[in-house]
Amino acid sequence: MTTFDAEALLGDLSVSMDIDVLVGAYPDRDGPPGDPGSVLGLLEANRVRGAAVASLRAALFDLVQGNDEVLGLDWATPVGTLDLRDPLGSVRELDRLAGLGVRAVRLFPDEQGVEAGFPSVRHVARRAAALGLTILTGGDVRRFWQPFTGLGATVVFLDTHFYHLGDFLVCAADEPGFHTSTRLLNSPDALETVVAELGAERLLYGSRTPLYETVVPLLRLATSGLKPDELLAVAGGNARRLLA
Repeated sequence: MTTFDAEALLGDLSVSMDIDVLVGAYPDRDGPPGDPGSVLGLLEANRVRGAAVASLRAALFDLVQGNDEVLGLDWATPVGTLDLRDPLGSVRELDRLAGLGVRAVRLFPDEQGVEAGFPSVRHVARRAAALGLTILTGGDVRRFWQPFTGLGATVVFLDTHFYHLGDFLVCAADEPGFHTSTRLLNSPDALETVVAELGAERLLYGSRTPLYETVVPLLRLATSGLKPDELLAVAGGNARRLLA
């Protein structure tokens, strides 16, 4: 039996910024350790040197305290979390986070039971765009592209599945601020298709550590047909530019 050698496939690839990292845990389900030390250890073991980190605590039940915990991590680029169940409180939190120098905010529509057509999503998106913040959002891109159109917003869709890549490409062609994470683009040509259609600057490495296998999107990127400069952009250069 041939032993699978991930290190050989990875070559010298490393990630300077992972756009999709979480700390915390779901209180109602089993899962990997989500404490900051364990998450940092996983990143380091998988060649990830920098991470944009958001808080599950903030997403699920304690917005301000969860965000403050992320702001206190000296190894992370903090991403503020918003609660779409409370649009007025989320706008207040947006203003607070922007005043503290946070450059990105994250939306958790699935975890919060919020649909793309809810007024809260458009309300929060409009304010985040007006503040010049990058928006990281979960949710099915076939629905969640709609609240962000026409705002001039910079948005990274974290859950774009390769089954739905065509829908992302169609809407992103008309919205230069639309970007996608690599996490679920695991088909043989998905990464290459994004770069061919939109350019490498619209694609960002994301792993959702610690909830998913960090090495899977890393292997897909390492074995892609992207050029060296495109690999550098996807493996962190684009994320660092959007979060600067």
